[in-house]
Amino acid sequence: MPWIRACAADELDDGDALQLPTTPPIAIFHVDGAFYALNDTCTHGQSSLADGYVEGSQIECAWHFAKFDIRTGAVLTPPATAPLCTYKVQVEGDDVMVEIPDRE
Repeated sequence: MPWIRACAADELDDGDALQLPTTPPIAIFHVDGAFYALNDTCTHGQSSLADGYVEGSQIECAWHFAKFDIRTGAVLTPPATAPLCTYKVQVEGDDVMVEIPDRE
């Protein structure tokens, strides 16, 4: 699977997120000094989680307030019932890299 550059490590402050224009969109989160990558679209509705509310290691959807664990993608509160897909992240030098699936 290919790795893509998501951003510079100093581009995101702790508690911030950004959306990668991939298909499907991926959200990158910076939480407690670590970086995480999840599907950016809430599994309950078509809302961008990068536009949601980060509280500790949780992301809350701005539309219907479902919460997910940023570290695992697990659903924490309804109305969402399906977890988010997670992606491997590594920091190489100053760059945050995300492993994305091959598109066939």
